[in-house]
Amino acid sequence: MTIERRGDASLVTHALAKDELSKLRDVETEQVAFRKGLVRLGRICGYEIIDGRLETEYVEIQTPMTTTMGERVNGLDDVVIVNVLRAATPFVEGLLKAFPRARQGVISASRDESAGMNDDGEFPISVDYVKLPEIRPEDTVIVADPMLATGSTMTKVVEHITDESPDPEQFIVLSAVAAPPGIVRVSEAFPDVDLLTVAIDDELDEDGFIVPGLGDAGDRAFRTD
Repeated sequence: MTIERRGDASLVTHALAKDELSKLRDVETEQVAFRKGLVRLGRICGYEIIDGRLETEYVEIQTPMTTTMGERVNGLDDVVIVNVLRAATPFVEGLLKAFPRARQGVISASRDESAGMNDDGEFPISVDYVKLPEIRPEDTVIVADPMLATGSTMTKVVEHITDESPDPEQFIVLSAVAAPPGIVRVSEAFPDVDLLTVAIDDELDEDGFIVPGLGDAGDRAFRTD
């Protein structure tokens, strides 16, 4: 199993996930390689979610030679992936390679960095657009955002989803990199949410950026810095 529990979060420890993250962290990784790296990392994380969070069942199969038993993954048609615009777009592209039949939602949410963090380490969050599919009790919901920093944005996103929907069977918040304050904020607000990340970094700087982190994932992916 390459998902390991670490406090309030779980880590994807697959060697290829760590390899891709190391490339993403590198300041020399340019836009196209960075965006493709997020796609690859999303695909790896998707496969790890299938292996570690979905169940299988034994089924009888008729091969060209004889009858045998095989295994099939349950729940692949009951997946909802929510893209937190915009940085998650290539990350979600990778997830869809693992979950090609997933229903998709988008939430445009961003923090007001000009306002700065308040005394509680939170930013004001603006939610400009929400479009979600129906979420059912049997669903696995995966909310994807490469960076879980202060947790301000993710908390607001999860609020929008849970306020409008019944409790799904599984609710996963997936990031490439997370900081301890964000993990604490989201887990305290939503203790039933499964926080899954590839790395838990050291800290946030005074501007609320993850250190060592990988910079602004949206700017690096879309060349808007």
